[in-house]
Amino acid sequence: MSSLTFHWFLPTYGDSRHVVGGGHGVPTGSAGGERPATLGYLTQIARAAEDLGFDGALTPTGAWCEDAWLTTAMLARETERLKFLVAFRPGIVAPTLAAQMAATFQRHSGGRLLLNVVTGGESHEQRAYGDFLDKDDRYARTGEFLEIVKELWDGKTVDFTGEQLRVAGARLARVPDPVPPVYFGGSSPAAGEVAARAADVYLTWGEPPAEVERKIAWIRELAGRAGRRVRFGIRLHVITRDTAEAAWAEAQRLLDGFGPEAIRAVQAGLARSESEGQRRMLALHGGRTDGLEIAPNLWAGIGLVRGGAGTALVGSHTEVAERIVEYQRLGIEEFILSGHPHVEEAYWFGEGVLPVLRDAGLWRHPAARTDDSPAAAQVPFAAGVGR
Repeated sequence: MSSLTFHWFLPTYGDSRHVVGGGHGVPTGSAGGERPATLGYLTQIARAAEDLGFDGALTPTGAWCEDAWLTTAMLARETERLKFLVAFRPGIVAPTLAAQMAATFQRHSGGRLLLNVVTGGESHEQRAYGDFLDKDDRYARTGEFLEIVKELWDGKTVDFTGEQLRVAGARLARVPDPVPPVYFGGSSPAAGEVAARAADVYLTWGEPPAEVERKIAWIRELAGRAGRRVRFGIRLHVITRDTAEAAWAEAQRLLDGFGPEAIRAVQAGLARSESEGQRRMLALHGGRTDGLEIAPNLWAGIGLVRGGAGTALVGSHTEVAERIVEYQRLGIEEFILSGHPHVEEAYWFGEGVLPVLRDAGLWRHPAARTDDSPAAAQVPFAAGVGR
């Protein structure tokens, strides 16, 4: 059984002991000022993630946060092994420049770049950056963008004329080594087609297992038609404690901090979203504050005040590990996680859940020696999980 991969999250909009809003056109909440996203604070999170055994860290993109490219370029000097999953939007950066930026990042970071390509689901936010295409045209452009970039990374001279993009005589002086994998998500038919043709890792937000299973089957079929194989990842928040009671008490504490007016304002903003994935997130809770455990240990409360990923795994360390194995059995290989605040929650997960998975033979610290594999006698956990 292959080792699972875990990534953490860099809150480049600020952090707090409460949930910080933002995303999909919703401004960050006032909590963003409690722990400003200084380079010093983000370095604390990055170093904690690296020490605990996370493989990489996702950095978001949008008008509501700091620029992901610049922030991670600075943090690369403050870390040694941690990779950076940089989110960016194809409509804002030209394909040749983006390919060049990726190559430069790889050289100066020692090959620690991962790319999260975000088409952009909110037209009003895209227009603020000078992008006036509608959603379907944005997806078409993303497909063309990735075709150009991948040919440049292959060392080719590219002449391309598409519906949205055109380049002539494009070539990189130096190609990236290694070529960064492309992470891509989306729930619409147009997104599925792009993922099948160009994604290395297809990402889904944390929906219940049955819904995730259907998504995986959908993308596998599309990728198979294109003669490709795609890996799968999931984006979730986590609240894990020594006991289930303590974890759910923490979830309730966060929920108690959501004022009714804040919930109504955020939900009204997110209801205007053009994103199919965001629509699916909203449907999980319907704006209600009751009945938020939508599947065992899967809590939809985060999505009441935050755009994008809106669900959290909540429970004891063993319970959270069981849910992770449940998703793994569906085909999920990579987990992109976060929690509020991000320093403390990284330690709760890293010191609580990762050892359980390690002892089951499902995870190994990226810095571990080859002879550090767990004993075969520890594997029975995996066989008993999820029954």
